[in-house]
Amino acid sequence: MSYFVTGATGFIGRFLVSKLLKRKGTVYVLVRKDSHKKLEAIAKKMGWDSKRVVLVDGDMTQPKCGVSAAQLRALNGKVKHFFHLAAIYDLTANAESQRAANIDGTQNALDLSVALKAEVFHHTSSIAAAGLYQGVFREDMFDEAEGLDDPYLRTKHESEGLVRRETRIKWRVYRPGMVVGHSQTGEMDKIDGPYYFFTFLKKLREMLPPWMPMLGLEGGRINIVPVDFVVDAMDHIAHKPRLDGHCFHLTDPEPMRVGEVLNTFARAGHSPEMTMRIDARMFAFIPGSVRGMVGNLPPVRRFVGMLLRDFKIPKATLKFLTYPTRFDNREAERALKGSGIHVPKLDGYAWRLWDYWERHLDPDLFIDRSLKGKVRNKVVVITGGSSGIGLATAQRVAEAGAITVIVARGEDELFKARDEMKARGGKVFAYTADLADMEDCDRLVKTVLEEHGRVDVLVNNAGRSIRRSIELSYDRFHDFERTMQLNYFGSLRLIMGVMPGMVQRRKGHIINISSIGVLANSPRFSAYVASKAALDAWSRCAQGELSGKGISFTTINMPLVKTPMIAPTKMYDSVPTLTPDEAADLVVKGIIERPSRIATRLGITASVLNALAPKAYEVIMSTAFELFPDSAAARGDKQALRGEVKPSNEQIAFASLMRGVHW
Repeated sequence: MSYFVTGATGFIGRFLVSKLLKRKGTVYVLVRKDSHKKLEAIAKKMGWDSKRVVLVDGDMTQPKCGVSAAQLRALNGKVKHFFHLAAIYDLTANAESQRAANIDGTQNALDLSVALKAEVFHHTSSIAAAGLYQGVFREDMFDEAEGLDDPYLRTKHESEGLVRRETRIKWRVYRPGMVVGHSQTGEMDKIDGPYYFFTFLKKLREMLPPWMPMLGLEGGRINIVPVDFVVDAMDHIAHKPRLDGHCFHLTDPEPMRVGEVLNTFARAGHSPEMTMRIDARMFAFIPGSVRGMVGNLPPVRRFVGMLLRDFKIPKATLKFLTYPTRFDNREAERALKGSGIHVPKLDGYAWRLWDYWERHLDPDLFIDRSLKGKVRNKVVVITGGSSGIGLATAQRVAEAGAITVIVARGEDELFKARDEMKARGGKVFAYTADLADMEDCDRLVKTVLEEHGRVDVLVNNAGRSIRRSIELSYDRFHDFERTMQLNYFGSLRLIMGVMPGMVQRRKGHIINISSIGVLANSPRFSAYVASKAALDAWSRCAQGELSGKGISFTTINMPLVKTPMIAPTKMYDSVPTLTPDEAADLVVKGIIERPSRIATRLGITASVLNALAPKAYEVIMSTAFELFPDSAAARGDKQALRGEVKPSNEQIAFASLMRGVHW
């Protein structure tokens, strides 16, 4: 017995060929000449017997699939079962390509099967042939399909119609549900169907613990089947007698609702589940014209588009959230009776699908996450670049091939840092500037733009910190002026200087090194935290105006870092701090990923606690204020400065518990 298979390089096709090879006979596979290597790789991976798999050159878009006259004569009368699987199974494909592959390709396959004098034409259709039918769609129904406006649904329906009207050859039609990976291995070849929502679930997992209850959407029932069930069922039914002219729904008789499916995969991926779900169909009472009008409002379209783009979900999939069709599969069940072939429960193999996706298909795996890929030959300006966080960051970006511009006040230390990085092969330039002086800021921007033409990334790292309680600051108003002048006005002056060029090029990245104190509202840092908070607030406002112009803003709420800035407070010598290299890791993460904010979990927790229970948080901050006194430097106690300051066990324990927070 011999078989002919189109679409053998496709996902279902490769498993079907493997199944057919367990029977006797030769399997002829149609393949384009430029896909020979692809098929050979698949054959090697699947372990096919090369002596029994015969390649037939052709093209589905050509008459009789482009098979030559010589090949037609050689195969005439040798094929019993002709399996047609070649098609486009992609909601995002354009209408023209879907028509060429699904409709024209099916007609060409029918003509080829007749020319080969095959006995039975097995057509792999889809439940998409039913369109968006309201209610139960039986296997003997076809013309009743409705809601076929979508090109994918329409072409799958019309291609099946060609087979049903065919009188030259016997036929059988198979309508699989939404095909996912192998239930035993999880193997899948592309992101489709429920896989589109995996990125969203993964992001939830990264942001929230798995026990966090979530609000989500409920919808229609989604019919999901694994590829091994589809192939086993097709193979069994194809070899069963007296079933010609029938259609078989290879579907789950007990499909799950959208919310249940998402929660099943949420459990598989250790993501929070939607404990409360709002049924999307409840909005059906709103007239379609009103829904369309609201959906076409520019702010709504842009917001929805942004979310779909970030989560990599095609807009075309949203219509299936309220999928209205149920599928009666009694014909298939009768044909499979006694075979032991049945649809496994999704919750029994969902973890395999997730695991395979995370290891092989996750889009994040294919993003260039190297620093070199983000900054090579880009102009990166780093203020405070002669020491601490700035120097550690500059060393990293210089090694990655950036045109690195470091800025600081002290000439000797700055030029020394530049020369050391240049000696290691970096393209490094150094400029002295007092960023608390607005004229000096303007001079710096003018010089950099004249000599380098642009600024691609600006890292506002230079800053001034003052640790002093308010009661010791009554006669030191200049503390607030000094921190605001450098931390806010200086940084803002640089941003405003480089921003016109970024807007003109429609790309640019501003990174502001802020403080965990902005989230934790650390006592004794009112001057420092206020200046950093001002820049944070300005950046949030700017994001709304400039994100549409390709400009990104990243605020890094940096925890306590062991740098010269904290040296006057000797107590910090005994509490946990980040090293400059660890802090530079956060800056590098900001450059690569471009998030709106980078913060530690402790910083986020402090911010949330302050928002939810401000009085309780006030007690914690007051306790910390009493526990950690002003430093000798803040008190102006020169005598104490010469003595050794040893923190108490209570201070060390509290600082360790609240790692990274300024006290």
